Amino acid sequence: MKTAIFIAISFLIGTASFGQKNQPRTYLFVPGAWDGGWDYAKVDSILSSQGQIVYRPTLTGIGEREHLANANVNLTTYITDIVNVIKFENLRNVILVGHSFGGMVISGVAEVVPDRLSQLVYLDAMVPNDGESAKDVTGELWDQLMVSSIKDSVMLYPFGASTSAYPRDVPQPIKTFTEPLKISNPLAKNIPAVYISMTQNGKPGNQKMGYDRAKERNWKIFTLEGGHYAMREQPENMVRKLEEALKDNDK
Repeated sequence: MKTAIFIAISFLIGTASFGQKNQPRTYLFVPGAWDGGWDYAKVDSILSSQGQIVYRPTLTGIGEREHLANANVNLTTYITDIVNVIKFENLRNVILVGHSFGGMVISGVAEVVPDRLSQLVYLDAMVPNDGESAKDVTGELWDQLMVSSIKDSVMLYPFGASTSAYPRDVPQPIKTFTEPLKISNPLAKNIPAVYISMTQNGKPGNQKMGYDRAKERNWKIFTLEGGHYAMREQPENMVRKLEEALKDNDK
């Protein structure tokens, strides 16, 4: 009888310990420019099937929220979009993943709610310095490629014609690219950050805007061979690389 009770208690303790060590992670994905939360549907499906918690909001004026686009939407709007998801969903220990332009947004979110974040992941993303806008981070590419895509108060998708079918990339309010970001919260610097670099033949594709800046900060850098939109083109590999980066950072 005593043996049976001991076994039962041991099992319950072991189960409790297992639950503590295997708590689901909370991922919040921030899309890049012209993009939307729809682009993470496959990634969401993979992670959710593993028992993880996933949020993939769309920023104001793009994706399914394109009807909200107006000339006053700026980078602060986007930062507030994500901060409010965190606040109203009462999220904590968030793994905040920003793709491409989304690096600007997650950097701003870290300034506002650093206590809610456990990890920053820059997915082939912009890495801003204090006082920089996305335009500043883009550098010479802005004049070479982006300026010609500005129409009225928005920037059209500059990388060829966007498909007419849904879901699709849509024009984005120009102030989201031109508003500078203030980086001054010392607590934000304490959030662990990693960089996942998409490579072509082993060479980083987003080198000046992200890779080099991550290297300067001594962040751990992980590479994944393929195009810029890993969530569209190879979601399974992206999830594996994300898990690799987080596992390595947990050590």
